[in-house]
Amino acid sequence: MPFRFSTVLALVLVAASIHAMPARASEVSSRQLLEAMRGTNELGRYGYLLQAIPRLDAQDKPTAQQYFAFSESELGLYGEAVRDFPLKARLPADTVLPSPLEWQAADAVDTIVDLAARRRVVMVNEAHHDAHTRLLTLALLPRLRALGFTHLAIEALLEDGDALRQRGYPTGHSGTEYVREPVYGEIVREALRLGYVLVPYESTTLGGQDREAEQARALYRKVLAGNPKAKLFVHAGYAHIDKAKGRLGDVLPMAARLQALTGLDILNIDQTELREEEPFNELEAYRIVKNAVRTGDSLRGVPQNGLTPQLDTRVALREPYHQLVAAFHPQRAIVLRHVGDGRLWSARPRLYDMNVILPPANEHVSSYVRDRVISLQIGGKATIALPPAADGHRPDWLSLNGRRVAVAVSPGLCEGAFPCLVEAHYADEADDAVAADRYVFLEGGSDNTLWLRPGRYRLRTMNAAGKVLAERPIQVDATH
Repeated sequence: MPFRFSTVLALVLVAASIHAMPARASEVSSRQLLEAMRGTNELGRYGYLLQAIPRLDAQDKPTAQQYFAFSESELGLYGEAVRDFPLKARLPADTVLPSPLEWQAADAVDTIVDLAARRRVVMVNEAHHDAHTRLLTLALLPRLRALGFTHLAIEALLEDGDALRQRGYPTGHSGTEYVREPVYGEIVREALRLGYVLVPYESTTLGGQDREAEQARALYRKVLAGNPKAKLFVHAGYAHIDKAKGRLGDVLPMAARLQALTGLDILNIDQTELREEEPFNELEAYRIVKNAVRTGDSLRGVPQNGLTPQLDTRVALREPYHQLVAAFHPQRAIVLRHVGDGRLWSARPRLYDMNVILPPANEHVSSYVRDRVISLQIGGKATIALPPAADGHRPDWLSLNGRRVAVAVSPGLCEGAFPCLVEAHYADEADDAVAADRYVFLEGGSDNTLWLRPGRYRLRTMNAAGKVLAERPIQVDATH
């Protein structure tokens, strides 16, 4: 069953006998949602969307939930972003999943680098609300640069590459809301440090054939036309990297168009179709909440012996991602190679060359029964939020393969003002730079962590109105 933010929130509200604020669906339009994403500070956007979702009708909620997940991701609420956006990929009905008898796991980065040595264009996709899908690009940047790749094209980038290169880091105005997310910021910084030429290529057209065509022409014109020594690495979203029609319906994807323009054999890598869409910890949380509603238990009244149940994987293992995790046990990004002929497994070989499978992001089981809903005051209006995903444990992948260390931060930094954003900025970057990492405390209680590289930072806390509550320098050591 799909796990949906609105469904679980509704179940929690029933169990707690709390009701979302009454309002007519017409009070919030899609245009207002989009303006809210562009026109206020990050925590303000989060608060507005949190208040708006219960006021929307069913047809408008998916858009709001998508924006809400983007907002959570840029605020460092990574488990929450995956939880709260009900996006599911559907493999072809005749898909036969690989078996360990015929297929073996191989390191995704090493495999891609080996194949890229004979290509001039490599494309990797991401799920925009799931920053875990950005780690592959971050890992590939130095390896592809060593192979002579010269340009990095980023779908979310809007700022001219020359201005970025002079400054050395992205700001909140460098691109779409995706770029404001800290791991995306690290991609831009690393690419600049390595000497890539950054290429904005997004179309001004909202979608359809024109958008794909304009993206392809921009890449051809800016990078490949008349430049036989250029090698292009593209970081894009979802099916833009496909080499034929299919996932976009009758729309011919950007990658297919670029291949037709250039005649080049593009390496196309998918991360979005076999992704942890329904994490184990959230599936179990969904079951617990449903049981609390069925038995009439209140959020505070669930028996103590039911607070930490064993994970029930029966439903989860029916999902293709979880079947492959159970079969191949990935500890890092992997691809699957046939033990006989060596070919790489692709669920859609006509569209892309391989599926990358990431390890599960977080093993801590979420609890929405034990940890009551959270009441908030944002902009003078009352609203509610689900408790943090994974019981507040941020995913271990934030270490970026050991390059960052965990730094404890306390909700005491918020001076009693919740929700509260705690963020770290590199000491030599301006205040409008994309943060190195950030986290939102919805209430007081336990400490949490920021994940930071060794170095000097400014630690800053802000409320939902964007007011800076406190700021101080910190030094992060390798053994912090």
